Amino acid sequence: MSNIGFLGLGKMGAVMAPRLLEAGHDLTVWSRTEKKSRTLVANGARLAANPAEVSASAEIIVTMLADDAAVMDVFSSPGGLLSSSVGNKLFIDMSTLRPSTVLTLAQQVNSANARFIDAPVSGTVGPAKAGQLLVLCGADEVDFRRAQDILRIFSRRIIHAGPVGCGALLKLVVNLPLAVYWSALAEAVALGKQGGLDLSLILETIQDSPAAPPVLSMKEPIIKGLTEDVAFSIDNMIKDIRSMLETGAELDLPLHTTQSVLELYSAASEHGFGEADAVEVVGYLADSMINSK
Repeated sequence: MSNIGFLGLGKMGAVMAPRLLEAGHDLTVWSRTEKKSRTLVANGARLAANPAEVSASAEIIVTMLADDAAVMDVFSSPGGLLSSSVGNKLFIDMSTLRPSTVLTLAQQVNSANARFIDAPVSGTVGPAKAGQLLVLCGADEVDFRRAQDILRIFSRRIIHAGPVGCGALLKLVVNLPLAVYWSALAEAVALGKQGGLDLSLILETIQDSPAAPPVLSMKEPIIKGLTEDVAFSIDNMIKDIRSMLETGAELDLPLHTTQSVLELYSAASEHGFGEADAVEVVGYLADSMINSK
């Protein structure tokens, strides 16, 4: 068994980190909010005072943090992961980052004589808790083989997308059509309701057609207003869409549909839906279209 470090105990990290303990690994954790680590510590994890303590004690360090700025801070600030000796350690970042950020991090880690891979995930809290995430990995072959046993603890499948940065790019590619889908579904719902169709009928029929992704049945209760569960918020989706657009600009590729979708999610956030599940954009936009008539 290995000494593993885990940083970031938000919605995803809080259900991923316990799986490492369950698999028998020695675990050191760190979170900006100490109370998030109490259950893990009670179950045998060690709590580090700062990220540097994590990298000093662990041979493999996993980060699952909110955004690019948070990851850069945890790696590079005084008391950060790279402020202690990290020779030959392996860093696995599982956050959703811009590929350019990933490449910057990899350069910093390699300059410290350590190794880095990006391994963002597709899936939300339920699959994370069950170890059924889809892991999208960017790494060279040696580092990929070294990371596989740890990544399997979280995943139903691991895709080796290519060298470092390719996992981050593939994650944006995977998230882009879903962001567009919810906005398109909103217009479909608005069209049907404006013409007198019942919301349940609309959703039931779409789900029995080629127009339904698998996730729609899971999200139907939220669209109907039957639950306020949040797996992935509108503000998180906005963050990812901006990363898509920025990455497109870096690749000299304009993403016109994605730009329009950003405006819709941003409007929903500005009207108080930022912390709601991303699928809430369906009800917000459909109601806005109908009420503007």
